[in-house]
Amino acid sequence: MNHKPVHKLSLAQLTGMTESHLVAMPCGNAMQQQAADAFARLQADAREAGYQLAIASGFRSFARQAVIWNGKVRGVRPVHDDAGAAIDIGQLSSHQLLHAILRFSALPGTSRHHWGSDVDVYDVAAVDAGYAVQLTPQEVAPGGCFDGFHCWLDERMAADESHGFFRPYARDTGGVAVERWHLSYAPISVSCAGQLSAAVIKQCWDDSEDEIMLRNELQAGLPEIMQRYLAVEESWCPEKYREAT
Repeated sequence: MNHKPVHKLSLAQLTGMTESHLVAMPCGNAMQQQAADAFARLQADAREAGYQLAIASGFRSFARQAVIWNGKVRGVRPVHDDAGAAIDIGQLSSHQLLHAILRFSALPGTSRHHWGSDVDVYDVAAVDAGYAVQLTPQEVAPGGCFDGFHCWLDERMAADESHGFFRPYARDTGGVAVERWHLSYAPISVSCAGQLSAAVIKQCWDDSEDEIMLRNELQAGLPEIMQRYLAVEESWCPEKYREAT
């Protein structure tokens, strides 16, 4: 693994087809070095405040994202509505199905988890040993087991004391559902988001040996999909991070 910070990623790095831009972390996950160092500082702050910040999901490869995507298209993995109820995908058109999946799962090659800058987090200290973290809205809602921890994170982010980590999916704008647990290291991810394009996505699909189900429908609607499900509000992080790219 490369130990130098990488901002301008290769196509393979940007789309999760290699881990060459990542460094191993003590917890067993992997991030870009600069993001890993910042995460360690945030962990230290959390410990001081009585929380035990941990990663539930970090880097996710293209191949892994393809397994998730194809499993949902085939119906071997559940597709949920906003209330958490399973959807009978047999009643959906191809267009309806891909939008139902995109609400909660990224297209292979487009996930922010490919970049080594984004993680899904939780507070180990808030639950009993053996608790299976689900990353559901109920866990992070007011009164949920991780709400107190996320309220602490809210305060840190509002004060710009979260070491560059902010929430790209803090509000529902009609694309990806709110993910309070998803943190993104803005000094890197803003740049990565700007490198992703329709041409890059199509090229990685061509280069991959993994099948991408519903590919024809996806390519036909790719500009709309990118605008709705990949783009995030500019205000998701302070302006100084956006200006630095």
